[in-house]
Amino acid sequence: MDIKYFKDTDTLYIVFNKNKVFDTIDVSKNVLADLDAKGRIVSLTIEHSKEQTNISNFSVDINPEISKKVLEFA
Repeated sequence: MDIKYFKDTDTLYIVFNKNKVFDTIDVSKNVLADLDAKGRIVSLTIEHSKEQTNISNFSVDINPEISKKVLEFA
């Protein structure tokens, strides 16, 4: 999973896998979902994300071993 925030456009981009995008659908006015050929979600784009999410309080819960290595790297 890869999560990117583009401050200049207030866009949140979340990639769940590296499958080839087959189709993009509008979930709502400011949310787009990319789907692969089997209809599985590949990524989400959330425009005006500060209005729609609590991006300022973003946290991630991942495997403790990975968390430890990330903290050691930082």
